[in-house]
Amino acid sequence: MKINLQITHEDGAVKETTCNAADMVAFEDKFGVSISAMSNDPRMSYSLFLAWHSQKRTDQTKLTFEKWLESVDMVGAGADPK
Repeated sequence: MKINLQITHEDGAVKETTCNAADMVAFEDKFGVSISAMSNDPRMSYSLFLAWHSQKRTDQTKLTFEKWLESVDMVGAGADPK
């Protein structure tokens, strides 16, 4: 299972990121809930954390989650993962 997310940064840059099993396990560890919480109890912090973790894992950011949030305008669904 993969989740694609689209990140729009404050400067207008748009990036797609693909979240994999490692990102989902990190999500469950951080929030103490199943990844299904994304659909059952959607929260902005859930999508933002997954997007950040995916970018961190793939060396697209070196920023901490909190610092990275300062550069993000929004996050939403990306293209369907293949």
